[in-house]
Amino acid sequence: MPLTMGEKIKIILKRRNMTLAQLAEKTEQSRQNLSNKLSRDNFTEKELYSIASALDCTFEASFTMNDTGEKI
Repeated sequence: MPLTMGEKIKIILKRRNMTLAQLAEKTEQSRQNLSNKLSRDNFTEKELYSIASALDCTFEASFTMNDTGEKI
């Protein structure tokens, strides 16, 4: 079963030795709000780009057409 986006973010937080509070501050939201989003796995694409930037990562969101392999 694939990891949820929240699980992936938690893994990167550990690898970066960063707390949830630090990530919340870098993404200009409350720790509680970010915690709720992680538990519900409820992020907008804009938020994921912001989180990736704060974690010094690249976030890539795309669809791949199965019949042609084209990424959109």
